[in-house]
Amino acid sequence: QVQLVESGGGLVQAGGSLSLSCAASGRAFNVYRMAWFRQTAGKEREFVAAINWSSSTTYYANSVKGRFTISRDNAKNTVYLQMNSLKPEDTAVYYCAADQHYSLTYALFSVYDYWGQGTQVIVSS
Repeated sequence: QVQLVESGGGLVQAGGSLSLSCAASGRAFNVYRMAWFRQTAGKEREFVAAINWSSSTTYYANSVKGRFTISRDNAKNTVYLQMNSLKPEDTAVYYCAADQHYSLTYALFSVYDYWGQGTQVIVSS
């Protein structure tokens, strides 16, 4: 069992930056693929970024590529999402997720085993 707690959300102006953190507790954090998703009201949860256990492989949604960076520190059981050049359309609740099976379909929310409670990000224009 893994518990995930996100932090770092808030209100920022367009063009600004925010850094999200996801602290994990429980066993074997360092072997999970970790990911960030986001969701707005009435829409399906959307893939943002993912990272494998060793940080050697990362994936990004096209909408955030070049602006967001996912990273992790296994010694601290924490995964991060650095968000730069934020746009109003980045406004959403951001969720941290863990996949223990390393599914090929890393962008599907249904393959992830554990989720955090979410943190709100609001980007004003």
